[in-house]
Formats: sequence, structure tokens, C-alpha cells
Amino acid sequence: MDHNVTVTAEELTFTPVFNVAVPFVDRHITEGRAGNIAIRTTSGEEVTYGDLVDRVNRAGNALRGMGLEKGDRILMVVKDDPVFYYLFWGAIKAGFIPVPLNTLLRAKDYEFIIADSQATALIWSPEYDEAVIPALGAVSPGPAHRIPTEGEGTTIRSLLEEASPNLEAVATAALDDCFWLYSSGSTGDPKGAIHRHRDMVVASQRYGVETLGAMEDDVFFSAAKLFFAYGLGNGMTFPLWVGGTAILFDGRPTPETTFDIIGRLEPTLYFGVPTLYAAQLAAFDELEPDTSSVRLCVSAGEALPPDILRRWKEHTGLDIIDGIGSTELLHIFISNLPGDIRPGATGKPVHGYDARIVDDDGNDVAVGEAGRLLDRGESTARAYWNNPEKTAATMLADGWLDTGDTYLRDEEGYFYYQGRSDDMMKVGGIWTSPFEIEAKLMEHPLVLEAAIVGREDDAGLVKPAAFVVLTDSSAEGEDLKAELRALCRKDLAPYKYPRWIEFVADLSKTATGKIQRFKLRA
Repeated sequence: MDHNVTVTAEELTFTPVFNVAVPFVDRHITEGRAGNIAIRTTSGEEVTYGDLVDRVNRAGNALRGMGLEKGDRILMVVKDDPVFYYLFWGAIKAGFIPVPLNTLLRAKDYEFIIADSQATALIWSPEYDEAVIPALGAVSPGPAHRIPTEGEGTTIRSLLEEASPNLEAVATAALDDCFWLYSSGSTGDPKGAIHRHRDMVVASQRYGVETLGAMEDDVFFSAAKLFFAYGLGNGMTFPLWVGGTAILFDGRPTPETTFDIIGRLEPTLYFGVPTLYAAQLAAFDELEPDTSSVRLCVSAGEALPPDILRRWKEHTGLDIIDGIGSTELLHIFISNLPGDIRPGATGKPVHGYDARIVDDDGNDVAVGEAGRLLDRGESTARAYWNNPEKTAATMLADGWLDTGDTYLRDEEGYFYYQGRSDDMMKVGGIWTSPFEIEAKLMEHPLVLEAAIVGREDDAGLVKPAAFVVLTDSSAEGEDLKAELRALCRKDLAPYKYPRWIEFVADLSKTATGKIQRFKLRA
């Protein structure tokens, strides 16, 4: 594999001059894939690898033509469309820093990021005018360049038409800053994680190839969107790393839309989140989907309840590989493996990553004891932009990263998620994981989703409170609450059953599918 990086079982070695756009985009021409399909959209557009190189070069030249300087940030509020690829890789190849943003944010969120990032340009899909344009108007001076991807006047598409298709990659190094991703904001204001040129190579090789067995013949469909770390890997870097085909869908992932895409476009690898898998299962009998093309399913964002894993296997015959990833580590770093799936467990560290569980003093805890999960690997972000305090608290000595998650490890080395460190509850003086109670509630056939938070009773003592989404809202009532409490009392320690149960229409989540428990506590 001769594209400025050498892959061995133990390490990845990069040439002194390394621009990551070369191995992910340019090399496919020299390796004979110019006519192969790189991207297939659900609306019928197809982009070959030859087309991709041409348009990436045009995008890089179009950005250069704006007068941007090396290292300038380019905010992208862009839907899952081939233009996302062109802008992202064109910026990197030309020496700029692309910053994909969550397309589901509101104007006030964009205001914060525009001001925080000090970006020189903002490019957006017109679908997001309602949030982006007011945000641009609220920040002064804000980005000098503000260009929609399409529409009237000057657009990215019009600039691509005019730009040269020839572009030499700017000389950069593997440890140079390459792109940013803002965290999902599950615990407050988003933070800009600064990633380097090597990071996408590490994640794509260690997880995409060595864990999932991704290869050139694979067709990748990610219900998770490109703007955050999990979707960026699934829907762009993994297929480009192996020369496969990515399916892009710019709409909202629902059971109807995702099953339709799987049936029509026949992906071999499918990437979802637990919430979507639960919804797909609830609609399975009605929709009768054809999932025969898929060889493997992947889940992240939240821990996968064992009952969803079991029922998905019963309905489709397919395994779901569950894992944990983060914006800071770029993709999944602890995972189950094909042929080695432990229900309820997140799995074991991905090859190339190390994990520790520590107490509040930073000492390793005993096997079976819960503590803070630390992880390290070569895809770890360098720092948070403009946030030295958070950087110091999260990016620790010797390359360790504090994930903010609470975990325990069993005697066989499997890691078990106990919740976000901020979400753990002390009930009756004993630390209690919300996830364990949520997973038990979801075993009831009427429960679609559940979230547990701590709430004080009349005596000021913390007890579990449950927020439950049902598959059939007409089943709400005291009788069902009694059933759910009885289910928890039967199988969990006595103090863990929810004292309060509230039926809700939905649960507030981040774009990655993580439940925002801090909103439920409020």
C-alpha cells in the first residue's frame, strides 16, 4: 500500500511530508479505481473516484481563490451530499482546516461556534438558512466569506465549475492540524477538538479494516450523519480508505427511509445508533424489510441494550457490533468483534488503543469495580480549541484521554458501560448505573426507549426516576408503571427500581443519539 503511509500489524508509519488527502482521494487513480463508484446518493447521483479527484481539486482551488491562507478554518453546515466530500478534502489538500458542524443546531448554537472558531469562511446548504443566516448576522465581524452550496448568485457549485481541476497537495506532516470536530454538547457548550492528518488513517485502519474487515467490495450506509465523528468514519473515511462505495442520504433516518435504502441500494455494512435500531424493530413486522445484502451492523452513540441485540438477531439474522467512540478519539476505540459479541458489554479495546479504569485519584481500580474510563490511541485530538482548562482536564499525561464515561471490566477483559460519569447516581450509598436500569426497562415489549436520572425524594435522598417512551401511547397508566417496577425489582438489586415513572413522547438527544440526561434532571 504505497500512499505515503505504511501499514503493519503493530504500527502506522508516515512519510515526512504527509497530506492525508493523498491516500484517501488521489491514490485511487494510480491504483486503477478511476471508474469505480465512490459515492452513490439515494436520489440516484453517482460519483466515480475519477470524478471525486476532479471535484476535490476544483474545491481546493475555489477556496484558494477566495484568498484564504494556510490554516484558515472553514465552517461547514453541509448536508450529506457529495459536496461535503469535495469541500472537506479540497480544503485539506489546499492546506485549510475544514470544520464540519452539526446541521441540527439552532442559530444560538451557530453563533457560539462562529465566535469561538474565529473561522474565515462559512459554507452551508440552503436547507439551513433559517438557523445559519441569523447566526451570521449576530456575530461581528464573523467569517469574511459566506457562501451557500447552491442557489442564486455565487455558490460553491458555481465556483467548482469555474475552478481548475489541477491541484498539488500542500506539504504538511502527519502531526499537523488537519480538521476540527465540535463535540455534541451533551454536557454543555460544544468544544472544538483539533484533529491531525494521521488521525483518519488510524481510525480507518484500526477499526474500519482490522475490526470490521472493510474491503473494496463493501458498500457503506451510515444512518449517522457525516458531520460528527461516528458518521464521518462510517460514511466517508472508511469507504475511501479501502476504495469502497458510500451511500449518502440527506434526509432524516427513520425506519421507513433506512429500510427502503437498504432494500434498494444493498449496502453490505450498516451503521446505526441504538435509538434507531429500537425504532426499526418496532416497525419491522409492518415494513417487512429486505436486509439480505447486509453482512454486518454496527452501533455506537449510546450503549446497546442486550434486548435490542437479541431481537435484531432474531428478526434479521445479523449481528450488531456495539462499541464506544468519541469526538476526541475520532471513532470507536472499544468494541465487540465479529464472532466475539458479549451482550451488554462494549467489548475490548480496539487494536492500537489502550484502556484503563481509574478512581478519583487516578489509580487503577480492581477488576469488577467501576471507575472513570481513560483511553489512548494515535487518533486522539491534539487539544480543544480556545479551551486550555478543558484540554488539561481531558487530555492527560502520557497520551491518556479522560472519556467522561464510567466503566467496569470483568475478569475476562470485557468492558461494561455504567453511564456518563456525571450521570452516575448514589442510591442508598451505592453507586448505581442508569444504563443497567434502562436496559431492564427496555426488555418490556411496550417500551421503546428509557432514560434514568437521579431525583431527590421527600427526605432529600437520591432515587432513580424513569422517563419512558412507549411503542403504543394508549398503554400508558398506573398498571403499566406497576409492571415496569415489578420487572426491575425482580431482576435488579432492590434499591435500583425507579420510584417515579413518567411516560413521554420522546427523549431529548444529541445528534449522535446520546440522551441528554442533564435536561431530564432539569
